[in-house]
Amino acid sequence: MDILAVAGSLRRGSYNLQLAQEAGRVVARTHPDVGFSILDWADVPLLDEDAEHPAPAAVKRVRKAVRDADGVWLFSPEYNHAIPGGLKNLLDWLSRPGDAGEPPVLARKPVALAGASIGSSGATHAQDQLVGVLSFLDARIMNKPRLSIAHVGTQAEDGALSLSASAPYLKAQADAFVRFVERARCR
Repeated sequence: MDILAVAGSLRRGSYNLQLAQEAGRVVARTHPDVGFSILDWADVPLLDEDAEHPAPAAVKRVRKAVRDADGVWLFSPEYNHAIPGGLKNLLDWLSRPGDAGEPPVLARKPVALAGASIGSSGATHAQDQLVGVLSFLDARIMNKPRLSIAHVGTQAEDGALSLSASAPYLKAQADAFVRFVERARCR
């Protein structure tokens, strides 16, 4: 089984990237037979239907990574109570059919949602919006448990995430997502 993580912020030291990295360590410790990688999507251009076919190389690469993964774990911050614009753009590219008429890569793909925010909502508004978008794209969304970390800065020192209070919840979500993907693969 291979899980692909997507950090919804492109900032190199983002809390959500650090959360995804910690999720990878948790998966490696508790499910050593499960592969885990983090998608590099910083070079994906803005969606432009005039340049959609053939798709840009970066888009082909991320589509292949999503297609090849057994499950996708999204780690998204929340900007102004919404999905970050860059992540929405990535999902828009992933929603489009491929060059050879291949179906959109998120259709029937198991997806888990996690997020950390410096604010009090813990990225729950963005997660709710992601459920709407992903449902429309026919993804299989693991609705429970979601991971939402409010005031994430209280679990960090000098920008480095330590996850003191949230570590058990991350492990619980990792365990649940591995089971969710296993069930989806059996169908």
